[in-house]
Amino acid sequence: MDVLGPFQPLNPTKEERLQLLQYVLKENHRSEDFPNIVELLNPPADITSIAPPGSCKNIRVAVLGGGLAGLSAAFELRKLGFNITIFEAEECRVGGRVYTHYFDRKKGLYGELGPMRFSVAHQTTWHYIDLFGLNTRPFVQNEESTYIYVRGIRVRNNPEAVQRWIYPQFDLTPQEAQTPWPELEAKAFETYLLSLTPETRKEILQVKKAYSPEINLADALSAREIMEKEGLSEGAISMLSSINPFIGSFLDNSYFEQLAEIYPANFSYLYEINGGLSKLPEAFYNSLANDSPNEYGPQIPKDAIGKINFRFGHQVTGLKQWDEKKSVSVYFKSVGSQDFQEEVFDYVVCAIPFSNLRLLGLCPQFSSEKMQAIRLQNMSAAQKTVFLFSKQFWEEGPPEERIMGGGSTTDLVINSIWYNPHTTDFPAPQKPGVITASYNWTQDSVRLGNFKDDEIPEIVKRQVEKVHGLSPFYLDGIAIDHKTLQWNNHPWSLGGFTFYNPQQHRLFLWNSQQPEYSGRVFFAGEHVSVSRAWMQGALQTGMEAANSIAQSCRSCTPF
Repeated sequence: MDVLGPFQPLNPTKEERLQLLQYVLKENHRSEDFPNIVELLNPPADITSIAPPGSCKNIRVAVLGGGLAGLSAAFELRKLGFNITIFEAEECRVGGRVYTHYFDRKKGLYGELGPMRFSVAHQTTWHYIDLFGLNTRPFVQNEESTYIYVRGIRVRNNPEAVQRWIYPQFDLTPQEAQTPWPELEAKAFETYLLSLTPETRKEILQVKKAYSPEINLADALSAREIMEKEGLSEGAISMLSSINPFIGSFLDNSYFEQLAEIYPANFSYLYEINGGLSKLPEAFYNSLANDSPNEYGPQIPKDAIGKINFRFGHQVTGLKQWDEKKSVSVYFKSVGSQDFQEEVFDYVVCAIPFSNLRLLGLCPQFSSEKMQAIRLQNMSAAQKTVFLFSKQFWEEGPPEERIMGGGSTTDLVINSIWYNPHTTDFPAPQKPGVITASYNWTQDSVRLGNFKDDEIPEIVKRQVEKVHGLSPFYLDGIAIDHKTLQWNNHPWSLGGFTFYNPQQHRLFLWNSQQPEYSGRVFFAGEHVSVSRAWMQGALQTGMEAANSIAQSCRSCTPF
């Protein structure tokens, strides 16, 4: 449950971020979790603590994928002098699923087609934001001026209005009818968490070969089953699923995924990068493309850093290890071409989603446990449509009714509407602005995404009009441009983010991270992390994969 607390500053220092995290944990009666969460979400030890700068010259590493996981792995490996080739299927973009769409050349009007926020708890994400000197500001998560539109009823986003107008549409028990929906949600998802000891709760952010029975139980139950176990009626489950479509979309997924969001208070204090989240992968690229980057500081001599070769527009098609414990061949081709090429590397960082890895030719096959994870790991569909309007209609009206950020939710197929906080750069309602007019997941994402490209914006506009109480076709007169992306249909992603089904955490996480080909192929990405669906997971596992390669080289080479 979100907690209101201290004022969120611009560009918070590490101390300020930790104060915010401490505050929300105290409000949730879990202050004892603070040191564990900080420890587990901090970046790993710097790679130069494993081996000296420049000590791995002429050792070749292939990084598969130019998303945040691949970029962070390359950034760290370069400190030791590795010779790195990054294979990226996109022809002119890095970032993977971090994707900011700009509507104007000045890049002042934009929408996020991928992730749009990050938590104060995500210390590895902040490590790089601070390193690159990127500016940040609070991301508005909840705002009472936004709307909840359920079963044709539109109310402002406050518990009293929901209780008065929307509750009667559902078959609730008398006690549920008297309980604000945030309390019902907390009962459903936080009661079990609070029943665990701090040491057991710590396992939520750990990659372990075997978990405690309490964690395995949470993983075995679906979100719906835990709601039933905590005594919620079917009417209450239906009501919560309607006003919070994130719950409704993931009822059949593992309850553990909810624990992984609640335990580190992921949604309590959120931030965005000024100018769009794509500024983070762009900062990585600018550093990696520079022969004399400043980010490493004076402690790493310029002649010690490794070489970087970007292979844009190149799709990896297979991996082969000819001799056990030796180098790995990477097979690839230019996108749209049938001419396959081969290069040999000493190590590989596989930072592409398992949905894509599933299509690669592997000789020999990875371990049976890894192959099962690649085949069955659940990758959730996600769809976004962002609109540029000639005026910010959501900021019109009396001050108390203006929407200056946050999100509206609905049981319609668009699921949620987000009023991008950066539109406050243009505070006058008559100036152009951008909203995320549709952000949905799982089945609704597939359903909307299956319409033709010219049909999707029409459906989205009609539903946004309903949520806002606008007359039909009103938005046609002020819509300037739009961009829509169904991640399930994106060829280099084939899904939005990883969200495990029941028992998949226990079965797949440990095996997903284990190296293959006798310790020559390592894995990184949100899909092999404890922070699934967050940039934190991609960045942290990228650093960990780099450190593992450094450790492997250290065990073979006396420094």
